[in-house]
Amino acid sequence: MTSQPHFSQEALRFFRGLKRNNRREWFEEQRSTFEQEVKRPMLALIERVTAGMAQYAPEHMRPAAKILFRIYRDTRFSADKTPYKTHLGAWWSRKGMEKTSGAGYYLHVSATELVIAAGAYMPEKEQTLAIRRRLLEDHAAFRRLIEDKKLLRAFSVHDPMSLSRPPRGFPAEHPAMEWIQWRQWGVTAHLPAEEALKPNLAAEVERRFRMATPLVNFLNEPMAKPEKRCPAWAAHLLPK
Repeated sequence: MTSQPHFSQEALRFFRGLKRNNRREWFEEQRSTFEQEVKRPMLALIERVTAGMAQYAPEHMRPAAKILFRIYRDTRFSADKTPYKTHLGAWWSRKGMEKTSGAGYYLHVSATELVIAAGAYMPEKEQTLAIRRRLLEDHAAFRRLIEDKKLLRAFSVHDPMSLSRPPRGFPAEHPAMEWIQWRQWGVTAHLPAEEALKPNLAAEVERRFRMATPLVNFLNEPMAKPEKRCPAWAAHLLPK
């Protein structure tokens, strides 16, 4: 049976329970709820959104299973040993950047919120340098993107985690220095969790992703070669 690309109240109840009972025994008791009410709708949502990307972001199309984040936390280097995340997320990376960061599209759902975001979040050192060099040359274009009124009605600028001083090798007086000092470049919308229950969820995610696409493309341009064709594996997702 094909799942609908939106969530149920049961999914939100699962996340609330997981927050109170973040341990393996509880999760295993609730695994069927997770699989049916959380994971299956998320995969259906990812497929629906990915199919639409053929029109505006074909280089970000990947199989849904590769876009979905695992709910299991990596606790190897963390003092917090709780085994599970209290949200389920997805990341549409650009082709060729699957194992790095780059700029892409993100969403997650939890008991308290639906998060929709786009941009470059904590990019690797070489990618950060490439974005900063692009800003030296094309700061006027970036200003138009990051200050676009329509974009800012749908998103807020994500915390840029700015440096306290200009990075080495960049002129302190440069007009783009505010953005060059950033360590991540992106926009994020924090919506009530109830938005994830609506049948038009996939359309709403796509609407916001489309608005953020010029920003994503700007950030990826110095790091990636263009890839315009829809992947062959995704042909079955396209509208008939």
